[in-house]
Amino acid sequence: MHPFAIVSRSHPRFSLSEVIIHEDENFERALKRFKKKCEKAGILSDLRKHRHYEKPSERRKRKMNAAVRKNRRTRTG
Repeated sequence: MHPFAIVSRSHPRFSLSEVIIHEDENFERALKRFKKKCEKAGILSDLRKHRHYEKPSERRKRKMNAAVRKNRRTRTG
């Protein structure tokens, strides 16, 4: 029994994704379950988000641009 595990240290509370491989289970199938579980937990997007330091002014600018894009979509759609 060999579980896969990834710990996200950027979140205040560590989130652990773990998949236990059963005796009769295919490795590729277990890997697919693990990837799906990690994506659902948001671990990969969290790691990408924290890959580089973002200054507070850059964060505000990014959020403002996202809000403008969202408003544009709701007005035209």
